Amino acid sequence: MSLFKVRKYSIAHQYIISILLIVLTSVVLYFSDEFISYRIVALLLLFIVSILAMLFDVLPVLLTALLSAIIWNFFFIPPTFTFHIGTPEDTLMFLMYFVIASINAVLTFKIRQMEKNARDKEEKEKTIKLYNTLLNSLSHELRTPISTIIGAIDTINGNENKLTQFNISELHKEIKIAGFRLNRQVENLLSMSRLEAGMLQPNLDWCDVNELVFLVINESKEDSKEHRINFEPKESLPLFKIDSGFVEQIIHNIVYNALHHTPKNSLVNIAVENFDDELQIIITDNGFGFPEKEIMHVFDKFYRLSHSSTGGIGLGLSIAKGFTEALNGKINLENMNRGGAKFTIKIPSESTSINKLNHE
Repeated sequence: MSLFKVRKYSIAHQYIISILLIVLTSVVLYFSDEFISYRIVALLLLFIVSILAMLFDVLPVLLTALLSAIIWNFFFIPPTFTFHIGTPEDTLMFLMYFVIASINAVLTFKIRQMEKNARDKEEKEKTIKLYNTLLNSLSHELRTPISTIIGAIDTINGNENKLTQFNISELHKEIKIAGFRLNRQVENLLSMSRLEAGMLQPNLDWCDVNELVFLVINESKEDSKEHRINFEPKESLPLFKIDSGFVEQIIHNIVYNALHHTPKNSLVNIAVENFDDELQIIITDNGFGFPEKEIMHVFDKFYRLSHSSTGGIGLGLSIAKGFTEALNGKINLENMNRGGAKFTIKIPSESTSINKLNHE
């Protein structure tokens, strides 16, 4: 892990060294374009960004990632010497390059920062374990959708005259689903980073939680094809003064977790209550529940159940807890007697009826 220790360079020197290294590497690769393709150039530039991420602070590395993406686009992706990208496949590859380079910089910096804060052997061992878990999870969670996207594009390009319109439509659907999956992992990583940095501050406003739940259910249609989500809205439910974005993230992450860790045809039930100026959201499922010994750990970052065979990088529930606590609320998990898990979210909130709000 000593590779991840920041070298004793000032931030200005880090910027200069990072820019010079990426520019010099690009020059060498440019004059070697007869021997290597622009796709190989992307891997080599990404390797340089990874090396810099192990040495320097996150901002110089993010600048390097952006600069390398611009250089790769302008000098290597056809048509060269223009920022125009000739094909949709290259556009997608360019976007994936920048996303992966940025994620790599942020994650490497966070891992290095955690190691720096470790004070004893036990903490260092936990950091190493966390690092290995993160890399193992990401190697699957990022590689799978990226492979799906690239495979579908290659199939379309290689069999353009043989595929029916239905086949092409199905491949486009696979690309869309994989893109959403990749985007979700990136959003989770960004949300966790913002929560840890204290950058997310709630913006309270009146919200119809019934509509909010229906929004989450609609967003979960693709994931819930083999499950059932039940929600019975209450007409008497008042409006709540909350951050609707935070609450949406809380509900969405718990529902997403339930849909991906329960058997097919399982039922996920959502209920919303109002008790003494407190918004209560109860989400239950009829799956297998959680091992009792692991319940205390399920809200930890990057924690995955030992028996879990599904994907995920272990951020969903920790993000739900983070957003709940940002609203001064509490979240509790317990197994139900009849089987399945029960999440109870309690958020202190003002409430009022629609008629009363209109009069105000």
